[in-house]
Amino acid sequence: MPMTDEAVSPLRRRMIEDMTIRKFAPKTQHDYVQRVKHFAAFLGRSPDTASFEDVRRYQLHLTASGVGVPTINQTVSTLRFFFRVTLKRHQIIERTHVVHEPRKLPVVLSPEEVARLLDAAPGLKYKAALSVAYGAGLRATEVVSLKIADIDSQRMIIRVEQGKGGKDRNVMPSPSLLNLLRTWWKAARPQGWLFPGRDPAQPMTTRQLNRACHAAAQMAEINKRVSLHTLRHSFATHLLEQNIDVRVIQVLLGHAKLDTTALYTRVATKTISEVMSPLEHLALKLREIRPPG
Repeated sequence: MPMTDEAVSPLRRRMIEDMTIRKFAPKTQHDYVQRVKHFAAFLGRSPDTASFEDVRRYQLHLTASGVGVPTINQTVSTLRFFFRVTLKRHQIIERTHVVHEPRKLPVVLSPEEVARLLDAAPGLKYKAALSVAYGAGLRATEVVSLKIADIDSQRMIIRVEQGKGGKDRNVMPSPSLLNLLRTWWKAARPQGWLFPGRDPAQPMTTRQLNRACHAAAQMAEINKRVSLHTLRHSFATHLLEQNIDVRVIQVLLGHAKLDTTALYTRVATKTISEVMSPLEHLALKLREIRPPG
């Protein structure tokens, strides 16, 4: 018999309390609740009655449905939290495993392509927002969450509050980025949010920002698959090509692990092209030993 809202609400409340105690972000809490609801719908009964075989069947169901690896892994993480923390039923999730996903190289724009994209932005607000995404390496959620008070032009920093993982960090804006933000502020005089949405009391949505990014890429005739995250990838790669230490880039991006940042070493084409092949070294040695005569 399908579960009712009355039956699940105490359980859901308990799970939300467990996530709140651990300072999960509101979006993360929402996503976790939705995934448990989907699991319950698959079962047709309250999820706290599930067995290991039920969890296993659900994983098979997701795989057979053609769901992507990230979604499967997010579901496994959610169910692990639900059974381990909220229900204290460790045995259910001891044998659940995430799926290994081959890491793909990110799409990166050249500096010239970035310049074209920013010039093609649909209006000053979006040009400023996209410039922050590239110029400071911010995620979409971090860009739209910026407030006027987060821009410290005296200290030359942008304060990013509660980024991914609930961590605050400071990033550096360039003088040209600060000038652009001043131009935007003087033109629109936003109050509170740096990039307000249609309702000035609310910030711009990530959906609006991504749509503007896609429109700008199309106007700039960039044929690569571009998203707002592409600007963040490009920020990291271009810094690496300027010989900025990868550990500094890790801090600027707010990455927990250096391995995540090190991925950009595989797409830094300028750095790669400047590496001299050992074959070239060998040819130089041979020319030294046997000068042309």
